Amino acid sequence: MPRTDSDRSAALRSLPSVDEILRWQALVDVPRAVLVRVARTWIDGLRASALAGDLDTAALTALAAPDAASAELLERCAAEQRPRHERVYNATGIVLHTGIGRAPLPARAIEAITAAAGYAIVEVDPASGERDQRELGVAALLRDLTGAGGALVVNNNAAATTLMLAALCAGREVVVSRGELVEIGGGFRVPDVMRRAGCHMVEVGATNKTHLRDFTGAVTAETVAFLKVHPSNFRIEGFAGTPSVADLRGVAGELLVLDDLGSGLLWNEPLPGLETEPRVRDSLAMGAHVTCFSGDKLLGGPQCGILVGDAELIARCRSNPLYRALRCDKLTLAALEATLRLYRDGDPRHEVPTLRMLSALPEELRERSEQLARLLDGRRAEVVASDSFAGSGANPAKPLPSFAVALRGNNKHLDALRAARPTGVFARVAEGAVLFDARTLLLEDLAEVAQAVLTSAPDLGARA
Repeated sequence: MPRTDSDRSAALRSLPSVDEILRWQALVDVPRAVLVRVARTWIDGLRASALAGDLDTAALTALAAPDAASAELLERCAAEQRPRHERVYNATGIVLHTGIGRAPLPARAIEAITAAAGYAIVEVDPASGERDQRELGVAALLRDLTGAGGALVVNNNAAATTLMLAALCAGREVVVSRGELVEIGGGFRVPDVMRRAGCHMVEVGATNKTHLRDFTGAVTAETVAFLKVHPSNFRIEGFAGTPSVADLRGVAGELLVLDDLGSGLLWNEPLPGLETEPRVRDSLAMGAHVTCFSGDKLLGGPQCGILVGDAELIARCRSNPLYRALRCDKLTLAALEATLRLYRDGDPRHEVPTLRMLSALPEELRERSEQLARLLDGRRAEVVASDSFAGSGANPAKPLPSFAVALRGNNKHLDALRAARPTGVFARVAEGAVLFDARTLLLEDLAEVAQAVLTSAPDLGARA
């Protein structure tokens, strides 16, 4: 910083005013409100740096010159206007990637959201014009698909679990295996949820092994339910086990059996690598009184939590005051309805992207990788075997065989790919290479992904 007060004053006087910046020709296309906000922040930052002695007169004058300042402000304004929730390409191989939105929606669901964005039927009977329940459409579809007597939809599965326990178990004891007291993303812990729902948790068994006798031995006059929880994002191997829903129902008597399935697989045909993943129909067939699961995981729809089961118990959940706080909006309901219609009337294995990705055959994934490698002509692209995953707690720790394009690179290249414009790319690094896994890349996206690589990371896999 200049050593004299006069130098400091001269440096500060070289800063342009906001009014002056608004008249610069290079910035005329920037929305005024954005430019004013960004310009004030930029000026304040330079002034603070000058006063702190971090910039001398020459440096400050150079930064404040119209050409340099215009370029800097244009870049800052572009970043300011960039939406937070923008589209990206998923080349990680993790189908249900929580960080980038889990299940990509089917085309029909996207169309349904667009159609419902204005005025749409939500809580009115279109025939009579009378007030009606908002979830009637999706509830009917869920009953058809699962055989349940009742169905209800809330904003995520954590909400579904909370509502189920609050409505059916408040003030009473609920018995649960110690090995199923899980914590999932965001610090959501089963013991905390049970406490907030107002029920009293009774944990039984050991971490790795819980027997049926542990459940029956814990029953008192205050017990109202047995709870099963899908372990979701971890797996205990070896000497381990816990009673099934059918086992619990066999000894429950008048007690409720409640099943938190987590991902909740609605598709009833085999999926590679997910043979042991619990299915919604199986849970109900084994005797669960209420089963809850996610809408944006293996079902492949929008984020929501779904409860299905005994009609009277579902009605009790709906009448609980918590339901109003947890219910879904019209866009979620529209997207879920369109997705469920594909399950009932369409071809979900091909029309629901999540199912299509999970069921992709190795030869298809290899061919897709080879096509991407050809688009990266000039780079040292190699097609390699890869491990992909369902993600979001579905069949944790069990990889799905896949193929990927490998380019020599590191985390610096991942940063550049995420920042690619107009659409960023999420990939992963393994053994000194950036991998683009074909399982989560759609054929129609390959050209854009290749272009992002070529323009945003010019030295990624480049030939020597």
